[in-house]
Amino acid sequence: MPPPMPAHPSPAVQATRVVAVASLLALMALGLAWELWLAPLRPGGSWLALKVLPLALALPGLLRYRMQTCRGLALFVWLYFVEGVVRATSDHGVSARCALAQVALVLLLFAACAAQVRLRQRAARAAAAGPAVSH
Repeated sequence: MPPPMPAHPSPAVQATRVVAVASLLALMALGLAWELWLAPLRPGGSWLALKVLPLALALPGLLRYRMQTCRGLALFVWLYFVEGVVRATSDHGVSARCALAQVALVLLLFAACAAQVRLRQRAARAAAAGPAVSH
């Protein structure tokens, strides 16, 4: 079980959460716009827009600083990375540009989640070690 989040997270942890939430929301907005209006697979929109639902499930955990959400999301977003790479190389026009934007947002989200986990683990190790004893 991960250590509880301190009452006041460090500024670095707060910054990683802001970046993670912003990139997650941007990824969700891009997914909806891409599949419904910008370059849908079928005219009038596509059921592929439902791909944003799993991302929406992670939002409450990110907002509550849940480290398990960051860990899980950092692994899960690679599915969106693969989709973006495949569609960037196989699609043309607006769809290819949306795919490249998706790849960039996934990389940003992954980096923010990984940084938050690393910072929080480092803080937990430092807290467990206790204050340094000096003679």
